[in-house]
Amino acid sequence: MKTLRVATCQFSVEPDIDHNRRWILRQIDQAAAQHAQVAHFSECALSGYAGVDIPNIAALDWDQLTSATRDIQQAAKRHKMFVLLGSTHRLSGTHKPHNSVYVIDPKGNIAGRYDKRYCTGQFEPQPTMDLSHYCSGDHFTTFRVGGITCGVLICYDYRFPELYREYKRLGVDVMFQSFHNARTTVVADEKYNIWKTIVPATMSCRAAENHFWVSANNSTARPSRWASFAVRPDGQIVGRLSLHRPGVLITEMQIGKGLFFDAPGPWRDSTIAGQLHSGKLVTDPRSADLTCL
Repeated sequence: MKTLRVATCQFSVEPDIDHNRRWILRQIDQAAAQHAQVAHFSECALSGYAGVDIPNIAALDWDQLTSATRDIQQAAKRHKMFVLLGSTHRLSGTHKPHNSVYVIDPKGNIAGRYDKRYCTGQFEPQPTMDLSHYCSGDHFTTFRVGGITCGVLICYDYRFPELYREYKRLGVDVMFQSFHNARTTVVADEKYNIWKTIVPATMSCRAAENHFWVSANNSTARPSRWASFAVRPDGQIVGRLSLHRPGVLITEMQIGKGLFFDAPGPWRDSTIAGQLHSGKLVTDPRSADLTCL
């Protein structure tokens, strides 16, 4: 059995990079004090989310963002831990940036970067549309901690199960999913909140169908749609933070064969390979005839 100690972190992401930097550094310290190996932060945790926290990318101070990122890299190095940092990644010329999660390793280096593949567009009923501010990514990102393979996704990616299947093919044991379901309203009625049902249910499904752990976090900016949580490979939510309150959720993620119930396990590999049934098919005219009694 292998274990990974994960800190799922949440705070109110604001249009103030220095505010966000201070909270991230504080929660890295808290995670390290509890012996976490990975500190996981929400979507656009450092930069703020364009169209929600900040009006647009033009409002982003790139020099300040770079300086704050370096501070966080130094904190990762000081504590010898991985930090998954939600932020914005600048591109060249007039290209829109990526909505990204940087993988900062225990030496303080950026070891990789995941760019949100499914940015929200014209049919997603939200007041902000990612594609107005960001361009989509095109790659999967994995990294290893103590022999455990980890993957990264961002927010709206959760609507596309094909992404999780590919991560399973890549051998992922722990999925880090950074969200920002906060400071948005989609209908006049503030009480409407389908996300508090859909997000945990979907994450439980993704975990159980692929048999991996999930760390799912969110900004606590009001109104937050749900609080950060962790899911084990059988789909059970095993820890949850409080809504609208900053916090660090520590989860000891155990990885090993037979530790958790895995209903689709016997057929998962063959299904991924394209065999969409279990057992052995028969050749029988009464099987082939779909209209007979």
